[in-house]
Amino acid sequence: MIVQFALRQGVAQLVDAEIDGAARDARWLMAGCLGIEVGRLTLHERDEISDRAAERFAVQINERARGVPVSHLLGKRAFFGRTFKVTPDVLDPRPETEELVAAALAVPVTRVLDLGTGSGCILVSILAERAEAVGLGADMSDAALAVARQNAEAAAVSERCSFVASDWYAAIEGSFDLIVSNPPYIARDEMPGLATELSFEPRMALTDEADGLSCYRTICAGADSYLRAGGWLMVEIGPTQGAAVSGMMQAAGLLNVEIRTDLDGRDRVVLGQKAP
Repeated sequence: MIVQFALRQGVAQLVDAEIDGAARDARWLMAGCLGIEVGRLTLHERDEISDRAAERFAVQINERARGVPVSHLLGKRAFFGRTFKVTPDVLDPRPETEELVAAALAVPVTRVLDLGTGSGCILVSILAERAEAVGLGADMSDAALAVARQNAEAAAVSERCSFVASDWYAAIEGSFDLIVSNPPYIARDEMPGLATELSFEPRMALTDEADGLSCYRTICAGADSYLRAGGWLMVEIGPTQGAAVSGMMQAAGLLNVEIRTDLDGRDRVVLGQKAP
């Protein structure tokens, strides 16, 4: 069997399963099975596919058809120009979260705290772009922290960051000029309506099991105790939460509170600054 024929079969199966981006996903999976970059796949479409690669591709197509994310099947995800290890223990890094990293890189960064670090993609991306910065990543999940440590090492920033098991600020010490977080912001009653593939991600990274805003209340209320004068708090939000989270930052005494949108024009990041 040639690669092109196997690929067509895979695409058709994903289309039948109503998977959005069926052709894109099939190409990523095929490239992974062949051990090549996806951009080079066209050069190999007329090659014979080995039995081992064909079998692996068929298994992964079946898994994708039932909703398993491509990143889980490949074990990695591209984010902010780098490749991050991804497992079912961490939230899959998404393009919209790059807006939070971009906002963080627009202010002076020397010491950063990432609350709910997950894969570490936010913290690692910031440190990789700011050679003078150091950071601390906190998460309640030991499994997630293990993934974050591996990603920090792969990006050659492990000597400038550390990780701690912490329920938000509970185990945090010291002060920071930047606090970032992409907390669980999906309300409990919204969970049944989510896309199937989200069911394969850790529930604790998706929902606060309440109204979707409880984590922001904790983060905003505690920020003053850990921010240096003039430091910034920046959080990713759901597209309907801008006004509520902005109000929390203002109530916490932060200044210059602002909502930033993502590339689709949806509210995505809220930031505020501690008084100098």
